[in-house]
Amino acid sequence: MSKIDKQEGNSEESKGTVLNDRFGDNIAIKDVTISLSAVLGKASLRVHQLLKLGRGAVVELNHKKNDKIEILADDILIARGEIVVTENNKVGIKITEIIKSQV
Repeated sequence: MSKIDKQEGNSEESKGTVLNDRFGDNIAIKDVTISLSAVLGKASLRVHQLLKLGRGAVVELNHKKNDKIEILADDILIARGEIVVTENNKVGIKITEIIKSQV
């Protein structure tokens, strides 16, 4: 069972119900792998600025300290969240907002 499955409200049974509500009996969709990314912010640099970067350089991003992190699934915005530290001292994202599909 994955770490996501262990969280409250994410049991295999509840996840299956949500997937079945959305996709019916199409079980194959559940095995599709999706790439998730978390975007802290963005910056634009000119080539000469990029070439000057070295160890210790700081690149300022367009997000502020308490701004939500964007969560992308295969480069499509699906949610926003906050940075958290997990029990294993790893970085994670706590989802605070789900983006409704534009389809």
